[in-house]
Amino acid sequence: MSRYRVLLVGNYVPDHQQSMLRFADCVAAGLEDRDIALTRTAPPGILGRLPFGPLRKWLGYIDKFILFIPYLWWQARRYDVVHICDHSNSIYAQFTGAHTLVTCHDLLAVRGALGEVADCPASSTGKLLQHWIHAGLKRASRLAAVSDYTRQDLKRLVPRHKEVALVYNGLNYPYRVLEVDERNVRFASLPNDLGELPFALHVGSNATRKNRATVLRAVALAIGLGWPGRLVLAGTAPDLELLSLISDLGLTSRVLVLSGVSNDVLELLYNAAHALIFPSRFEGFGWPLIEAQACGCPVIASTIPPFVEIAGGAARLHPAEDAQAMAEELLALHDPVQRAALIAAGLENAKRFTAAAMIDGYLTCYAQLNPTPNPNVDTHTESGKP
Repeated sequence: MSRYRVLLVGNYVPDHQQSMLRFADCVAAGLEDRDIALTRTAPPGILGRLPFGPLRKWLGYIDKFILFIPYLWWQARRYDVVHICDHSNSIYAQFTGAHTLVTCHDLLAVRGALGEVADCPASSTGKLLQHWIHAGLKRASRLAAVSDYTRQDLKRLVPRHKEVALVYNGLNYPYRVLEVDERNVRFASLPNDLGELPFALHVGSNATRKNRATVLRAVALAIGLGWPGRLVLAGTAPDLELLSLISDLGLTSRVLVLSGVSNDVLELLYNAAHALIFPSRFEGFGWPLIEAQACGCPVIASTIPPFVEIAGGAARLHPAEDAQAMAEELLALHDPVQRAALIAAGLENAKRFTAAAMIDGYLTCYAQLNPTPNPNVDTHTESGKP
C-alpha cells in the first residue's frame, strides 16, 4: 500500500519547551497509530548543553541554525511531507522545499516584534529572530493553526496564505477523572498537607501574559471573603516580583509551588483542585483549560478570544484583570449544583480535543500538499539525528 513518508521536525530539547516536546510526541504517536511511515528529527543538543552560562543561548543558535540546517536540507529531500511542529522553527521551511506544513500555535512573539501589544516584547536580536520566523511562515507550503484566533492572526500577518487549516490540538496525555483509590495512592508522593485544604490551581510560568498576579489577588480576595483554601502553582517557581506580591498579600503560608511536575502528578492536581484559575492576557490555545476539563476540574479563566473558543461555554470567564469576580467564583463553586453542572459541561467539551481528531486534520493537510506517495517505504519510525 502506498503511503506518504513524513519527516516530523521537533524542537531543540535544551530549550526545555515542554509543551512543544509533548505536542511532537503526540503527533508522532498518532501518525504511528495510522501506520504512517514516519521519521522524527530535531536540532542536535551539542553546544547548547555545554556549561557556559550566558553563552548557552548563543551556542544553542549554532546547534539550531548552523549545524542542523545542512543536515535537514539533505534529509528533507527523502520525504513526501515535512511537518514542522512549531512555528518558531518555521525558519527551516526555506530549506525543506515543497510539501512543507508548519503548525502555528500563536503569533504573539511575531506580533511583539512588529510592535503590537501581546505581552511579548522583543530585543533587537529578538526582533531579527522573529523576522526570520515570519519570513519562514511565508515560505511554508501550507500552514495549520491550533485555534481560529491564531488562524485569523495568520491571515492578517501572512496574507500569502489565503487558506489556513484549523487543526485543534488534541490532549497530549490521556487526562481523565481518577478513582478515589488511585488519587489517594498518587497523593502519597506529594507534600503531606496538600489535601488538608481545598486549593485553587494555576499551571504555567511567570510570563507576563500568564497573569499570575491576578491569580494571587483572586485567591487573596477569596480568603478575605471566607474561603478556607490555598493556591498551588504548578510550573515555574515564582520570580522575585511575584514572591514580593505573595508576601504583600499575606499568602506566604497559603501558596505551594510544585515545579517540574510529571503528567501523572498534574493529572492528580487537576482531579483534586477546587478549580483551575487561568486568567491569561494572551494565548494561542490554552492547553490547561481542556486538560482540567478532562479531569473534571472546574475552570475559571479570562475572556480572551481563544478561551471563549476553546472552553466551549464550559468555563466561568471574566476579564483578565477582574480578580474580584474570580474570587467570587471560587466561593460559588462550593455550591454542589453549580459545581456538578460546570464539571459535566467541561467533560463534554474536552471530548472535542482528541488526538485522533487532530491527526485526521493533519492527514488532510498532508493530502492537500499533493505529495507523491512512495510505494516502497517501510512503516517504521526512525530517529533522525545529524
